Amino acid sequence: MNIKQGLFILFSGILTACSSSSPKNTPEALSLAETASAFLNTLSPGQREKAVFPFDSTERFNWHFVPRERLGIPVKEMDSVQQQAAFTLLRFTLSEQGYRKAKGIMELEAVLKELENRGPEDDYRDQGKYYFSLFGEPSAGTPWGWRVEGHHLSINYTSIGNKLVSASPEFMGANPAIVPSGPQKGRQVLKDETQLAFSLLHSLNASQLKKTLISEEAPTDILTGNKREVLLEHPEGIFFHELDIRQKELFMQLLNTYTGNFREEFSGEMMKKLDEAGMDSLRFAWAGSRQAGPGNPHYYRIQGPVLLIEYDNTQNNANHVHTVVRDLSNDFGEDALKRHYREGHSRQEHSHTRNSGTHAHSGEEHAQAGGQH
Repeated sequence: MNIKQGLFILFSGILTACSSSSPKNTPEALSLAETASAFLNTLSPGQREKAVFPFDSTERFNWHFVPRERLGIPVKEMDSVQQQAAFTLLRFTLSEQGYRKAKGIMELEAVLKELENRGPEDDYRDQGKYYFSLFGEPSAGTPWGWRVEGHHLSINYTSIGNKLVSASPEFMGANPAIVPSGPQKGRQVLKDETQLAFSLLHSLNASQLKKTLISEEAPTDILTGNKREVLLEHPEGIFFHELDIRQKELFMQLLNTYTGNFREEFSGEMMKKLDEAGMDSLRFAWAGSRQAGPGNPHYYRIQGPVLLIEYDNTQNNANHVHTVVRDLSNDFGEDALKRHYREGHSRQEHSHTRNSGTHAHSGEEHAQAGGQH
């Protein structure tokens, strides 16, 4: 088997893994827009007023991953039926892998509350403070979006009708990265993001390592923060095509740890987009300690023409992980929305031209068409 054949099989395997990581929809299942509407229909008028914003609201871009005051409706203000509908919507858009991480991140708030010895009335750490927000009205043919956000979790979805066209920025973090004590001691919500990256790093030879290491010190956080648009002007690190076949397999497994968080169709589209942009253009860069475990601050990123993934573990004695996925052309659905509006404008022009031609044949038809306008 030559290298190209091996990579084709590897890439196909990653797509298969994406496909198998989320449940199939049955004909009886609700569509995406229907699932969102089902959640909205459980809300009271007052709750709906808190949860729903216009699609063009600037709030749609007001995302962050730190504990802070947020708009939207928090889980703790929902009854059990509303919570079930909200998490059904979240499960609809994530794979089992992604849903498990999202729930785990929320559950870490209770761990932090215990580790920080906060009293029962102290709600700074509260797994009920994850907010659901919708932008526009979910419908079959128009753009709309929604967001789930709280400490260390922010997923920003954009849809056109029933098609999910963007799920970024997507932030997932874990504090503690490894639970140090208590009933959940040893739990590691973002384990693969850490272990696979170290496996890839430790597989590199001296020449490859020289290309990969960009700094002996890790930055104090992800470089892109919560910016609406991101741009790292000078990509660094080792190229995908400079890895051997086993290293490429590790790279792809690490990549799938992020892209595989989403449901089958969307994960497949992400991988297809990366393939079309050129897998060989992807880079892997590392900064900071090359030793795993608390006390060893480290950072890495995967970057290409259409994708940026950042991972940082420096805070709390390097036991506090931040990760983010950014689509460099389609965060918040920017590229997909431009195409949608452009195609809609083109259809209107085509319809207008066709109607104009029809009007030339009959004054009566012209009058009827004019009434329709």
